[in-house]
Amino acid sequence: MPICLQKRVPSARHQRPPKAYFAAGKLALSICLLGIVSASVLARSQDTPAASAADNGPQPPATSSSQVPSTTLPKPASITGTVVDKDGDVVANASIILTQPDTLPRESRSGGDGSFLFVNVAPGPFEIAVNSPGFGLQTQSGVLQSGEDYVAPPVQLVVATTIEVEVNGNPAVVAEQQIHVEEKQRVLGVIPNFYVSYVPDAAPLNTRQKFQLGWKSTMDPFSFGIAAFIAGVEQADNEFSGYGQGGQGYAKRFGASYADLVSGTFIGSAILPSLFKQDPRYFYKGTGSRKSRFFYAVASAVICKGDNGRWQPNYSNMLGSLAAGGISNLYYPASDRNGVGLTFENALIGIGGSAASAVVQEFFLRKITPHSRDPQSGQN
Repeated sequence: MPICLQKRVPSARHQRPPKAYFAAGKLALSICLLGIVSASVLARSQDTPAASAADNGPQPPATSSSQVPSTTLPKPASITGTVVDKDGDVVANASIILTQPDTLPRESRSGGDGSFLFVNVAPGPFEIAVNSPGFGLQTQSGVLQSGEDYVAPPVQLVVATTIEVEVNGNPAVVAEQQIHVEEKQRVLGVIPNFYVSYVPDAAPLNTRQKFQLGWKSTMDPFSFGIAAFIAGVEQADNEFSGYGQGGQGYAKRFGASYADLVSGTFIGSAILPSLFKQDPRYFYKGTGSRKSRFFYAVASAVICKGDNGRWQPNYSNMLGSLAAGGISNLYYPASDRNGVGLTFENALIGIGGSAASAVVQEFFLRKITPHSRDPQSGQN
């Protein structure tokens, strides 16, 4: 039996007005959409926990691996400086050794202008040690920053208080450097004070150096000045009257005074010291009681240090004074020669003058002599 579709027409009491159907449909659609949204939110909250955390508050932005800053590598640094002596003169060919923790030492040499340079130096603490023959070791330290061009303060070398001579070294070179310092010693910056050593273990002088020191002393302008002063005093007192007065008399007195100085210096400080192998210099003591220093200074007129470093009778000074006194008889007026008596008188005056000069050296002159050094501290 076939099925027949029939349109059922509701009765009048079951019909709704059109507005009622529209409102009911809208309400049903809203409920349906609300259910769909709620199910979707619930599903996302279960599948992505991070989303729930994001809802609870702001999170820091994610950073890609390409944006992570890399560690900055330290840049190599450099060290420059200059090597000078006590007088500010540059010291060439000095040895400069650079040391740093966990690295091998590096060595450089100062140039003709005294400068040195180290490049590609690792940042961090460092120390430089500077040395040159005849000078004491000097050190400086510091800390290098990355990429820094470090300029070291001038490294000032001073003459070593104890001279260490290598087996293959040349003592004459050390002595030459010490003479260079001694030739700058002047009392009050004016009066030559070349024949005193403030280095107790100074290297011995060879023959050439002994004559060099004598020439330097006698040709100094002050030597001419002191001879002129003595001649003026003698002329005013009419000493050695045989010379007469006036310009001619003064010239003779000046010549005699200067001849005394030259003969006494070269005979007693160059010729005889070379023959007897003795050192003509006074070696400053500077330590001990005043009494011991006084007798040490007085004794230096008759006792001296030999080139072998041992103390011995000062034949050079005693015989030098005697020889100079004998030579003076050749140019003093005949009325003032008095033969052998004047010779020994002048010799004793020379020896006494040496003793008095040593006492003055020991107690007074060092403090007013520029470029002198205290043997204990190595300072002026």
